[in-house]
Amino acid sequence: MLDIKQIITDADYVRERLLTRGADIPLEKIIKAAARRKQLIAESDELKRKRNELSRLIGRLKNEGKDALDLQSFLSEDSRALREVKESAVRMERLDKELKELEVELEQLLLVIPNLPDASVPIGKDERDNPVYRIHGDKPVFSFQPKAHWDLAGDSLDFERGAKISGARFTILKAAGARLERALINFMMDLHAQNGYTEVIPPLMIKADALQATGQLPKFQEELFWCERDGLYLSPTAEVPVTNMFAGEVLTNLPLSYTAYSACFRREAGSYGKDVRGLIRQHQFNKVELVKFSTPEESMNELEKMLDSASLALDQLGLHYRVVVLCTGDMGFAAAKTYDIEVWMPAQGVYREISSCSNCKDFQARRANIRYRGGDGKLAYVHTLNGSGLAVGRTMAAIIENCQNEDGSINIPTALRQYMRTDKMQL
Repeated sequence: MLDIKQIITDADYVRERLLTRGADIPLEKIIKAAARRKQLIAESDELKRKRNELSRLIGRLKNEGKDALDLQSFLSEDSRALREVKESAVRMERLDKELKELEVELEQLLLVIPNLPDASVPIGKDERDNPVYRIHGDKPVFSFQPKAHWDLAGDSLDFERGAKISGARFTILKAAGARLERALINFMMDLHAQNGYTEVIPPLMIKADALQATGQLPKFQEELFWCERDGLYLSPTAEVPVTNMFAGEVLTNLPLSYTAYSACFRREAGSYGKDVRGLIRQHQFNKVELVKFSTPEESMNELEKMLDSASLALDQLGLHYRVVVLCTGDMGFAAAKTYDIEVWMPAQGVYREISSCSNCKDFQARRANIRYRGGDGKLAYVHTLNGSGLAVGRTMAAIIENCQNEDGSINIPTALRQYMRTDKMQL
């Protein structure tokens, strides 16, 4: 959530930054509502002041020994003082009601405004405007025509039976496929834990408040799986429960770094016809997530560290990838700056996103009320960061395609052999 004070005092700047990401937000409505709220609060405070003044006057009259007859005259039905008290009470009740309604309206207006892009983010419309930040390694060279992972998968990735049980975009992993998935999860969690991240396995069902805090609600309601009977949502990413672990709290000893394994659930609304084959776009998938809580001064440095952490997993797996900086028009709703790591898929001849690392600055912390106490002793909002470290299914697909042999077998990357207990597998 944006700081409403910034919207009021620097509306032109906020409007300009929002327009760079294609968001034409009518800020005037927010500014007008905020001005009315200020007016109502001032009027309410003045009525309370007068009421308290009258209460003190009555108390003083009693202390001065005024007899009952004097007080009765002062508070009689036709006395001006009593009329003012009654009128103030009615007016205050109306003010409180209008103020509550206005607070709800303001919150709803603010909740649908995306984050402001950081000044370092390139301006652009879509993924075609994302500049390459760095490239790691070389594309593999094959003496044969490489196959797509779904053609190599055999019975280990059972798309047909997954669809029979649950519908399209659900997959059953069996035998070598199941072992590889489990090996990747253990490898990623061990790697990040060894590099200072605290391990977390969070709940998979979460409250609406948690999704609102991280920015999935109300904007992306159609992307979520909703369990109506229980009033809970299936988690779309571990970012949501891990960030919300500290909702309403004051943190110390920043930065704090967490790595979480969880299944993730997404409707993929609007993606029909895209990536319909294989493991790239599933309704249910496993992911290892990275989450950080930082001071504002250090959050951009922490973003670079998170990018390095996510990249390290691919480095150790020996996969070729590139890092791009998302332009203003391609960033996620809550992000102020995002790096995408894209792994090379040789059979398809394209780079596929395998991780997004984002600095959300104080956008999520305002919604979740997560603060820290600065060196001056004052409370301020933390900066939150999140990134995939990595998406497990996409990593599996990349390994299958990049490490394949002509006979259909898959060479196991050295970093995974202690988990797989083999250097080669047949799917």
